[in-house]
Amino acid sequence: MEAAGALFVRDGYLETTMAGIAREAGVAVQTLYLSFGSKVAVLEAALGLDPEDRPADDVGHLTAEPDGLRALGHHVAATVSAIERTHPLDTVLRAAAADPELAELLDRTRRAVLARHAQAVDELAEKPGFTDRISLQRATDVVAALLAPETYGLLVVGQGWTPPDWAEWVCRHLAADLFPGDRREPVPH
Repeated sequence: MEAAGALFVRDGYLETTMAGIAREAGVAVQTLYLSFGSKVAVLEAALGLDPEDRPADDVGHLTAEPDGLRALGHHVAATVSAIERTHPLDTVLRAAAADPELAELLDRTRRAVLARHAQAVDELAEKPGFTDRISLQRATDVVAALLAPETYGLLVVGQGWTPPDWAEWVCRHLAADLFPGDRREPVPH
C-alpha cells in the first residue's frame, strides 16, 4: 500500500499502472491482481477503506465521555487525524472521479464518512447541553462540511494553516452550533 500510495500521489491515478506498483513494491504484477483484482481496489485499500484495515472509530470515546465538548473534541481529533493521513490520496481520487468506477468509490467514501459523522452526532445529541435549535440532520451536515477533506485542503494545504489550528477552529464553530449554551473553549484531543 505504501508503494501504491506514493505512486498515486506522485504520478496520479491514470499514469500509475499495476506493473509500476508491482515493480515499486517488489512483487509480481500477478500478485497484485490476485490480491486486489483491479487498480481501483488497490487505491481503495491504500485509502484504508477496506473495513478489515480500518482503524478503530472514535465513537467509543464519544459514548464513554459524558462531557459534550470533550466528546466533540474526540471526534474532531480523530477525524483530523484520518484526513491528514488520507488527504493526498483523497485528492487523487477526486481528480480522477470522471472514471465511473472511481466516481462510485468517491461516492461510497463520502457516504461512509457522512455515516460516521451521523453516528457521532447521534452520540453527541445524548450529551447535556446539545442544541435543540437544529435537527440532527442539519447538525450532521454542519459537522460534515467543517470536517470535510475539501475544507482541510482549502485551509491547511491552500492557506498554510496547521492541522491543530484547523482542528481548534472546527471545534469552536461546532461547539457554537451544537452546544450553544456552553461557553468553555472546546479542545480537540
